Amino acid sequence: MLHGILAAAPAFLASLVEFVEALTIVLAVGVAAGWRASLAGAAAGILLLLVLVGVFGPSLARVPERPLQLAIGTLLLLFGIRWLRTACLRAAGVLALRNEETAFARTLAETQQNTESGGFPWAAATTSFNGVALEGLEVVFIVLALGSAAHAFPPAIAGAAAAFGLVLIVGIMVHQPLRRVPENAMKLVVGVMLSAFGTLWLGEALGVAWTGGDIALIGLVGGYVVVALLAIRMARGSLAAL
Repeated sequence: MLHGILAAAPAFLASLVEFVEALTIVLAVGVAAGWRASLAGAAAGILLLLVLVGVFGPSLARVPERPLQLAIGTLLLLFGIRWLRTACLRAAGVLALRNEETAFARTLAETQQNTESGGFPWAAATTSFNGVALEGLEVVFIVLALGSAAHAFPPAIAGAAAAFGLVLIVGIMVHQPLRRVPENAMKLVVGVMLSAFGTLWLGEALGVAWTGGDIALIGLVGGYVVVALLAIRMARGSLAAL
């Protein structure tokens, strides 16, 4: 049960962030070049991601546990630190917060400029495909990593699927970028969780005997939260001194 929750929660949050960004691209392409091209490109991107999960998911179960923990722990730690760094810099004001309306307008303008006259708008469909595939690829890596390391593929996949379903339903209902989604806050949470999971599993692969086993994850999460808050404070102080 604990392993299932540990796999599902970060998979859901990470997928939610990436799917919101993908939705922005799909909506912009649909408005600029028509929904047929946009949805065709998105469907092709989703199909590619499902194939990757189907091909690589079962093969991970055949990898010896210690090398798998080492690889997955390193991967999650790298993902987590990257997300955490970006979220901290945005929270401190060093980097601008992502604005889905701005991203929507930019993609809309680019698609309108590149749309062919007459025939099927392949360039627009490709833009939609690239948006879904590239944003979703990170979701695939995280889902596979969490599912294999926690021996909980179904919960990890269910978390990602729930995020996809939520974004899809809201996207259909509102037909606009999800500008009210607290994306940076979610990035911060996901960065902390992935960093903690990566540290836990990397430590296990290197022979670290964590006190309390998986319960040590609570301490790791708390530690990364403290580090993140200190980093935000230091970044704000450095920015104010300029």
